[in-house]
Amino acid sequence: MHLTGARLLLAAMRRTIDAVMVDLSGTIHIENQAICGAQEALERLKRAKVKVKFVTNTTKESLNRLHERLCSLGFDLSKDDIFTSLTAARRLVERRRLRPRLFLEEVALEDFQGIDCNDPNAVVVGLAPTKFNYADMNDAFRLVLNGASLIAINKARYYKTSTGLNLGAGPFVAALEYATDGTIAEIVGKPSESFFQEALRELGCQAQHTVMIGDDVRDDVKGAMDAGMMGILVKTGKYRPGDESKIDPAAPTLVCNDFPEAVDRILQLRQT
Repeated sequence: MHLTGARLLLAAMRRTIDAVMVDLSGTIHIENQAICGAQEALERLKRAKVKVKFVTNTTKESLNRLHERLCSLGFDLSKDDIFTSLTAARRLVERRRLRPRLFLEEVALEDFQGIDCNDPNAVVVGLAPTKFNYADMNDAFRLVLNGASLIAINKARYYKTSTGLNLGAGPFVAALEYATDGTIAEIVGKPSESFFQEALRELGCQAQHTVMIGDDVRDDVKGAMDAGMMGILVKTGKYRPGDESKIDPAAPTLVCNDFPEAVDRILQLRQT
């Protein structure tokens, strides 16, 4: 553990841990395979009366589909336990009365039912492999060039599947930023502080008493720590050796091998 991480851990031991935010893909499951022991670890958190909120940048499927997948893997949770970047993006679109050109796969569009997408004045980009072609990207480029807002549901570099690492939405958002001569996309999901603050409001907990567990050192861990939370990096999913050294000024509060080990450490801290 880094010296800075050790100091942060000592500080964390002086805090009351009331709630845990948990990333999904790469942290408790990879596609249709749960991380070993993750279901039982979740139950231990619940038995200890720790509030849990699942926070995810996943845009490949709707909240309903995601909930069904997690239940099929043996996780005991409700849809209200999950806060997605798709949910946050829809709320932003409604709040600003935007008419989005949506870069989403069909299985995710359910979360935008009822939204007016005619005559778009915004480009909203999620992970949409079938939409990242020249014609669609060129259409988005022209919209942004002509004044449409550019909104990234997330800007992840890559994510993990059973076949290995795959490009995330981030490189395609970056392409639109570059092509439109320096447009900066607004990020809705992690690591946006507003995303974490909204999840905290749903939890009813303060940042200093909440821990984030995730496999992405930038979006999960640094994003949470910048919002005043503690951040635990797990060495599953998209984690690559040395990731814990890629953020500054502080290292992750703690680095664990997997979600069950992270839960063990949290429960130990609550007992000190």
